[in-house]
Amino acid sequence: MLSVTPEGGSPARQIHDQISGLITTGRLGRGERLPSVRQLAADLAVAPGTVAKAYRSLEADGLLVTRVGSGTRVSDEAAPVSSAVAQAARHLATAARDEGLSLEDALRVLRSTW
Repeated sequence: MLSVTPEGGSPARQIHDQISGLITTGRLGRGERLPSVRQLAADLAVAPGTVAKAYRSLEADGLLVTRVGSGTRVSDEAAPVSSAVAQAARHLATAARDEGLSLEDALRVLRSTW
C-alpha cells in the first residue's frame, strides 16, 4: 500500500502524502483504522519516529484521529474529493512543477482563482 524511496525526499513527507492521497481519493474511508506506528515503521523499514511525525502532521491536517486504546483512524471529518477534482489537482501540480513553481506559489495561484 505505502512505500518510501530514498529519492522521494523526506520519508515522513512521503508517508504523509501517500496516506493523504489514499484518504482524498476515497481508498481509505472515514473511521478506517491505520497500522500502528511501530507496525507501519517495520513494514516500511523506517524509524517509528518517522511514522509518528507523519501521523501527527495528518492529525494536524484533520485527516487522522488517534485515541489511546483504539489506535489511529481516518477522521470522520475527512472527506474524499471527486475524481475530477483530484485529476485537476494533479494537472495543476504537474504544470506548476514544469514551470518551476514552488508548492507555495502554486497554492497562491489556486487561492487567487478561488
